[in-house]
Amino acid sequence: MPTPLLRSVHVHPVKAMRALATAEAEVQPWGLAGDRRWAVVDAADKVVTQRRHPRMALATAEPLPGGGVVLSASGRPPLTVEVPHPSSTVTVEIFDKPVEAVPAGPEAADWLSTYLEGEFRLVHMDAPEHRRPVDPDYALPGETVSFADGYPLLVTTTSSLDALNSLIAQGDHAHEGPLPMNRFRPNLVIEGAAPWAEDGWSRLAVGEVTFRVARPCGRCVVTTTNQFTAERGKEPLRTLARHRKSDGRVVFGQNLVPEHTGTVRAGDEVKILD
Repeated sequence: MPTPLLRSVHVHPVKAMRALATAEAEVQPWGLAGDRRWAVVDAADKVVTQRRHPRMALATAEPLPGGGVVLSASGRPPLTVEVPHPSSTVTVEIFDKPVEAVPAGPEAADWLSTYLEGEFRLVHMDAPEHRRPVDPDYALPGETVSFADGYPLLVTTTSSLDALNSLIAQGDHAHEGPLPMNRFRPNLVIEGAAPWAEDGWSRLAVGEVTFRVARPCGRCVVTTTNQFTAERGKEPLRTLARHRKSDGRVVFGQNLVPEHTGTVRAGDEVKILD
């Protein structure tokens, strides 16, 4: 097998909005810099995602120096949103757990409410004391995460996607494949590994940064959402349910926790340490 390499790096400035590829990214203890530091909440201050609002896939948040974003979507004028002053916070709910965040101004709320056709607002998380703990069943003391589903980073491999697409091609919904990697919304995509090799990883180094593999990533309905049209199908969940289950969940990719900070770059060599 060739030496595995980091093929691409992806950040999601606003949770559930369009992913952005970048040549490199700073790895912070709680994820890539600028990744999922913002989230959209509904009238009950619950974080919303493509699970309920697939049209979020069609909205883009371009990062600005200093942590702000520019929101854009078809039919909506772009809106610049600066990082709000942390003088007051609100308690929002993500996966039934409370966390403190700072609300952006009313202009962002108006933009989102019009686009998603409801009552929504944008919130930001940055202060160390507001970060969420990683699932204690799979975490070391002090490990934290931002608005990502549960862990600081997600890694996938191109060979495993190829293997999955081969399985989809043999099924009842072959017409839905092959699926692109953006269905899985990873941070790091590795090429040059054997299919499903990541199942056996416990530690790896990507360039200058080492990571601990926490657990396989359980997948949800978001993976069935076309990230370019917001339309939904049956795959890959139907095929994953037949071939890729762990602890009662369908899985694809691995959740990572950084062991230290540094920078990862597309083209970095990947070393499997354990």
